[in-house]
Amino acid sequence: MLPRTARLHESTDFRRVTRAGVRAGRPTLVVHAVLGADPQSRVGFVVSKAVGGAVVRNRVKRRLRHLVAAELSRTGTADADVPRDVVVRALPASSTSPERLGDDLASAWSQAMHRSSPGRTRTSR
Repeated sequence: MLPRTARLHESTDFRRVTRAGVRAGRPTLVVHAVLGADPQSRVGFVVSKAVGGAVVRNRVKRRLRHLVAAELSRTGTADADVPRDVVVRALPASSTSPERLGDDLASAWSQAMHRSSPGRTRTSR
C-alpha cells in the first residue's frame, strides 16, 4: 500500500503533472511524470467511468496501487535524490486485459522516468 505522503491529492498537482510532464503510453494505461518539488516521489491515479462501473474501476485502482508500490520502491532506490510526481491514467483496456497491466506499467514507468530525468529537455527523445 502506498503511504499517504506518497500520493497526489490536489487537482492542481494532477493538472501540473499531466500538462507539464512527459508521457509514456501503452494499450492499457498512460504514465505522466514530472520532476517533483517534494522530497519524496508521489503518485496519483485516474480511472474514468470509461474503464467500467464502480466495482471494475476500484479493482483496476487496487491493481495499479499494488504494481506502482513495487515500481516506486525500485525507482526510489535508483533515483533517491530525484523525486518525481507521477500520474497513472488507466485506459478502458485495463479492465478487459488485466494480465497486460503489469508489463505495460513497468514499460511505461521506465520510459517516463528516463524521459523526466534531470538534464533532459522535454523535446529530446
